[in-house]
Amino acid sequence: MKYPEKVYLNGSIVPHQDAKISVFDRGFIFGDGIYEVMVQINGSFFYKEAHLNRLKDGLQKVNIKFDVDILPKEISKLLEASELTNKDCMLYIQITRGVAPRQHSYPADILPTVMMYAIPKVLPDINEIDAKVITRDDFRWSRCDIKMTSLLGNVMLNEEAMQYDCYETIMHRNGLYTEASHSNVFFVKDNVVYTHPADEYILNGITRIIVLDLCKSLNIEINESPISIDDLTTIDEAFLTGTITQIASIKQIDEHILYTGNKKGPITRKLQEALLKLK
Repeated sequence: MKYPEKVYLNGSIVPHQDAKISVFDRGFIFGDGIYEVMVQINGSFFYKEAHLNRLKDGLQKVNIKFDVDILPKEISKLLEASELTNKDCMLYIQITRGVAPRQHSYPADILPTVMMYAIPKVLPDINEIDAKVITRDDFRWSRCDIKMTSLLGNVMLNEEAMQYDCYETIMHRNGLYTEASHSNVFFVKDNVVYTHPADEYILNGITRIIVLDLCKSLNIEINESPISIDDLTTIDEAFLTGTITQIASIKQIDEHILYTGNKKGPITRKLQEALLKLK
């Protein structure tokens, strides 16, 4: 992956090599920040308001005071400088608490550090991957609903998937599947779609919300309750969701094979086709 040509940093747009922050930025020292990722498809950001509202919500949860409503205008400037106006791309936004001498409690009266960049990114119409995943214990903290920049647990779990030549790591907590290292997870059993409820143990992904809405419009029954690790061999289909992942069919979970070849389940395929129609 290449570096972006331009970076937005605190109101200025500079070449990436000139984008520099203080070593005392709390995002650097504590991972004290919130981030968001959006994709621009056919000239507009996919579910832009939902992503910006989640950014607002995350900042409120950790009491970082920043007016997200100023971002659309700044994003347009960044896209123009990056020569990505109306082009398919991925936008990354990160807002940290700001710069202050190191202390655990929130410093008073400091300005947040705002960083954004955009890179060309063309998503496939449908994610055709047949994903192999591993499962591991969810050892992260209990506020996974916050889209925070401190992602070491997720990074460690995703790296383990890479070491096993797998697409993702699905996590379980107290014997119940929660989410994956950078995506949400759904299971299908007897034509019912199951996924962990949007509580403090998962991030309520925008694509997760879209899929739930699609299920309702397609008259697919939904059960927002977690699947037990003991029930793994009874499920018929499984898939991952995320902004970049879109909807990715799971072919194999650990040693359990859900299908062979590229014979994706009918509900997974129906949802993939329905998502495509929204773009």
